Amino acid sequence: MQFAKRMERFGTGIFSVMADLKKKEIAAGKKVVDLSVGTPNIPPAKHIIDALTQSAADPKNYIYALNDTQELQQAVQLWYRRRYGVEIDPETEMTSLLGSQDGLSHIALTVADRGDLVLVPDPGYPIFADGPALAGAELYYMPQKQENDGIIDLAAIPEEVARRAKFMVVSYPNNPVTSLAPDSFYRELVAFAKKYGIIVLHDNAYSELVFDGATCGSFLQYEGAKDVGVEFNSLSKTYGLAGARIGFALGNRDVIAMLKSLKSNLDYGMFLPVQKAAVAALTGPQDCVASTRLAYQNRRDVLVEGLNRIGWKIEKPKATMFVWAKIPEPYTSSETFTLDLLKRAGVLVTPGSAFGPSGEGYVRIALVQEEAEMLWSVKSIDESGILKGA
Repeated sequence: MQFAKRMERFGTGIFSVMADLKKKEIAAGKKVVDLSVGTPNIPPAKHIIDALTQSAADPKNYIYALNDTQELQQAVQLWYRRRYGVEIDPETEMTSLLGSQDGLSHIALTVADRGDLVLVPDPGYPIFADGPALAGAELYYMPQKQENDGIIDLAAIPEEVARRAKFMVVSYPNNPVTSLAPDSFYRELVAFAKKYGIIVLHDNAYSELVFDGATCGSFLQYEGAKDVGVEFNSLSKTYGLAGARIGFALGNRDVIAMLKSLKSNLDYGMFLPVQKAAVAALTGPQDCVASTRLAYQNRRDVLVEGLNRIGWKIEKPKATMFVWAKIPEPYTSSETFTLDLLKRAGVLVTPGSAFGPSGEGYVRIALVQEEAEMLWSVKSIDESGILKGA
């Protein structure tokens, strides 16, 4: 058998690799606290589950959806108006996605041809680079350096690179480095994209997971944003609907039209009961969002304060459901440290090297376990001696 050369670019996904490692340790009789994959363990609120189950009980809802229902379109329109102060035309400036990963996997196919240049954040969520790579694009990594508070320095992108670029991916609050971008960055981003004719994709999956009383908004709030790009948003983390795969692309109508055209050849729309669940989430009581945010903030405090207490010095993240932690000395390889941490302490994290060239030297820790498990992890790491070079 002969396979496509593009598959030489892709190994097994990092999160599948981590799951296999976890399975082996558990099979050996060891306890493992999995802080690797950002899979929320906070379920949807009851009114959301009820909407899904009631709709799923109706035999008429098992047809192809093909398109977003008017009810869903209006719910998203109202949500963006209420939450971000952004007006969206639901017919021309919005389409649903079968999760943001679906859109991130495919949108570059509508923009970039083989050999075109795409700008991606570094470190960055793996699909930010893998989607353009599937399209045969050349990648230019935009560093998110600590000395710049994890924000891309647009002025540092070489002129010749900017002139070649057709498409760029940006995401704040950021996974994995957890940074928040100031208003000035978004104004610079719009001006940069207009100057060089670059289409922008802003991934906004974590706007509701911002801690300590801070808030953030939408890329589309900024003047001229719809002229240059789109935003992806997701209900996975905000409403605990990760497995239901509910996301949206919103913004520039030309980009949305192309994405809709591609999707019409790839899928048959979002399952109607899932659309009902999305409507219930977006239009129903929002106290569940605040309680979810508080739960992640409390887990952050328990874990980070505990790790600092035992000698692993880590700054508290301002947002997201992750902690971006520099690996302790004498380790120099994030993969080696990740394996040792699993085998010696029973704690599974994700090596920073999975997130791009600048991720080496770090690990990403997902706040996806209860506080008791966070405390157990701190205790086990301390007792393992891994922080003491023992």
